[in-house]
Amino acid sequence: MAAKLTRLHSLRERLGATFSSHPNELIALFSRYVHQGKGMLQRHQLLAEFDALFESDKEKYAPFEDILRAAQEAIVLPPWVALAIRPRPGVWDYIRVNVSELAVEELTVSEYLAFKEQLVDEHASSKFVLELDFEPFNASFPRPSMSKSIGNGVQFLNRHLSSKLFQDKESLYPLLNFLKAHNYKGTTMMLNDRIQSLRGLQSALRKAEEYLVSIPEDTPSSEFNHRFQELGLEKGWGDTAKRVHDTIHLLLDLLEAPDPASLEKFLGTIPMMFNVVILSPHGYFAQSNVLGYPDTGGQVVYILDQVRALENEMLLRIKQQGLDITPKILIVTRLLPDAVGTTCGQRLEKVIGTEHTDILRVPFRTENGILRKWISRFDVWPYLETYTEDVANELMREMQTKPDLIIGNYSDGNLVATLLAHKLGVTQCTIAHALEKTKYPNSDIYLDKFDSQYHFSCQFTADLIAMNHTDFIITSTFQEIAGSKDSVGQYESHIAFTLPDLYRVVHGIDVFDPKFNIVSPGADMTVYFPYTETDKRLTAFHSEIEELLYSDVENDEHIEGQEQANHLFNGPS
Repeated sequence: MAAKLTRLHSLRERLGATFSSHPNELIALFSRYVHQGKGMLQRHQLLAEFDALFESDKEKYAPFEDILRAAQEAIVLPPWVALAIRPRPGVWDYIRVNVSELAVEELTVSEYLAFKEQLVDEHASSKFVLELDFEPFNASFPRPSMSKSIGNGVQFLNRHLSSKLFQDKESLYPLLNFLKAHNYKGTTMMLNDRIQSLRGLQSALRKAEEYLVSIPEDTPSSEFNHRFQELGLEKGWGDTAKRVHDTIHLLLDLLEAPDPASLEKFLGTIPMMFNVVILSPHGYFAQSNVLGYPDTGGQVVYILDQVRALENEMLLRIKQQGLDITPKILIVTRLLPDAVGTTCGQRLEKVIGTEHTDILRVPFRTENGILRKWISRFDVWPYLETYTEDVANELMREMQTKPDLIIGNYSDGNLVATLLAHKLGVTQCTIAHALEKTKYPNSDIYLDKFDSQYHFSCQFTADLIAMNHTDFIITSTFQEIAGSKDSVGQYESHIAFTLPDLYRVVHGIDVFDPKFNIVSPGADMTVYFPYTETDKRLTAFHSEIEELLYSDVENDEHIEGQEQANHLFNGPS
């Protein structure tokens, strides 16, 4: 006999059915929650009360235990208990139980947050509150629905786009128009105006393919560029006959029968990145003598490693594409005139181990002049708009053209990247490194305890703006985006939250958005090697490290850094 299909019951219906089956037991459990008084309970507290009450007969109440295990928090405002349920990463439901009346209600995000706000303001429900909902801006954009697809945005979009191209060949015209319009500083690449249609493109590609198979594979593309221009093909297809043939063959396959792998591979061959800007405003950004200074650590190392690898990859691709273009990478950070003993007061500094990468330092500026001393990353917000304007001017001075890609790092760098990308009309990438919201539990609902010192109202707002404006977001792991079965991800914590008396976020970010892409950082094998290879150890630095760790001498920077560390570990006073 065929299995009978039944509809999935809502969370409210399931909980209501459990109440109907075991009313006395669940009243006893929820009464335990209510007796703890007004406040917030975490999952381990909810489960502890459940275990204490039903320890001898847990199997009988297993369905309800599953609901509690999916609960991330409970808000208790007697006689009500509201639960935020997370059945799987990125998916949330909200319910409220009235213990006195045995009533179960399903809540919208807005209703749940309004209920939660009463923890800090009992009159919150009667106030008008600004609500932020970013969902309509992306409603028409395709996105996956399965949690396992989170962080694989490029793969998903390639599948979606190739499917669309396969079903409707007219959808190939945007690709044709892009290849015709693509240029660098006015120099046409890929296709010229001799090609006006898809039929004309296929004809030109087949003629080019016939010619390429008749010459040696290692023939430089410079020897047949003029012939190809007459067909409508410009530079950018490759540096040798074989590489040009492979690229042309890829495009012919796409035009014939699009598939995700071919689409991704072909798009990866198009020359597009020549000038890249990487933003990291806060801290002491230099290549030496800054280790241990406040707000200075892994992010600096990460970016310096990143630009070396990025430059090598850009140089390789430009060569393989048959182009004679010099790339440029600029790391933009803050100029610190009073940072004695470091290069942080130097406007331009070449990155060691690179040919075309520099650190460009731009000072924070006010109407009273340049801000000379270091300030904490929590205090940079008033300076960033003016800083963005100054950075835009300095970039044009150094590059003589707009960048092709702007990469932001951390909250301040991502906000500046957003403002710059919007101003210049270029592609933006966001790398969070760490989102402070998850590092400080309940820093949203209890904003008044944190904001005077850490200015989280500015930081959380900057994070929301950047993650919604950016073209793509790079993370190291799935957990950074959507956590795990039992823990909430850093980005996921921005789906819905409230900053009392400021605004309420009912839809801040969608972790299923294909802009999320997981790119695990690699390792420099000259730095990370087996402990048995003792000859690779940098023993020359041992005395310097010992001095840094154990010296009795202190300077202002070390004292400020220690004070900041104390605040971070001990919290606001």
